[in-house]
Amino acid sequence: MPAAAPVGVAVIGAGMVGRAHANAYRQAATVFGLDQPAPRLVAIADLHEPFAADAAARYGYARAETDWRAVVEAPDVDAVSVAVANSLHREVVEAALAAGKHVLCEKPLAPSVADGEAMAAAAAAPGQVGAVGFTFRRSPALNAIREQVEGALGPVRHFVGNYWCDYGFDPRRPMSWRYQGGPGSGVLADIGSHLTDLAEFFCGPTSGVQGTTMATLVAERPRPLGIAVGHAGGVRVSDELVPVENEDVCTFTTSYATGAVGTFSLSRVAFGHANTLRVDLFCERGTASFDMTRPAEFSIIDGGPEVPVNGARTVFIGPWHPYVARGLPMDFPTVGHGQNDFFVYQARAFLDQIAGVKGLPPCPDLAHGLHNLHVLEAVVAATGKPITL
Repeated sequence: MPAAAPVGVAVIGAGMVGRAHANAYRQAATVFGLDQPAPRLVAIADLHEPFAADAAARYGYARAETDWRAVVEAPDVDAVSVAVANSLHREVVEAALAAGKHVLCEKPLAPSVADGEAMAAAAAAPGQVGAVGFTFRRSPALNAIREQVEGALGPVRHFVGNYWCDYGFDPRRPMSWRYQGGPGSGVLADIGSHLTDLAEFFCGPTSGVQGTTMATLVAERPRPLGIAVGHAGGVRVSDELVPVENEDVCTFTTSYATGAVGTFSLSRVAFGHANTLRVDLFCERGTASFDMTRPAEFSIIDGGPEVPVNGARTVFIGPWHPYVARGLPMDFPTVGHGQNDFFVYQARAFLDQIAGVKGLPPCPDLAHGLHNLHVLEAVVAATGKPITL
């Protein structure tokens, strides 16, 4: 079967996540079948020209732009990844959709439910893909666990999710867009959006949220004197301090129509935890656990082995698990993979959707991104009055 016509792709935003998307498109044609559409690497756009130029050169894109509108208006661009600050998502996504582009927007979809509603409504054109990026859905290990949940382990009774990062631990780390916005726009939107989506990946739609606690532990941050990639480490700062507007820590519980319950712990000030996402699934007939610091394995406990030798055992991900066969150059156990590969699988799925090629699970649509915003809004609303002892 001949490959579909190449898809002209561009990435708006050349920061940490933008580079992940740029690299993903570069690698997408190397994974899975060769009859699938190849990306044509057209442009990287970033307001800061050195970032755009570096990413374009580094990942092999034809040109760099300093205005996202140049990408949206370009006739040689068919599809766009939007990887900019959350507050800019709506304007960029709506303009790209109006220009007839296919769009893959980073999570969270928007800074508010109202913005998300407008974006989801704008994505209604037939044949046009409007998608949101929840990359952990592409984890081979998490997909392998879900296969076990649907089989030997049985339904989830209790989902425990922790996502701890330390990018905000240092009070001298400068002010950026990540620390601006009201309650819920901090660690909850940044990494909690991933974890709440993963819970639904296993448990189905959220039916309730209870007992939210949010805290801002670093109240002020210095104003930056330059521009930096990602979490702004290494950029020079001034002596002027700016108030932090959102939460560093968030905890809450959830419930699901299946009867399952969820327990969540989020932090961006967890010293020593650069990117620790962990889930534990306590199921009807066993338990499974995943830790992002060891992404190519998971642990499982079930009733298979005899009692004297039963206990938690490690499963190394191999070609009999989702995404691995032809998804890695060396697709056998113990070689390993990581979060960058999840972006590659996501890009491959997005390109397949555009071409109408069946195979990989499709990227969640903008309506799903809007649903996630409703969940995050409910988490904020569930902040209760503390009881003083």
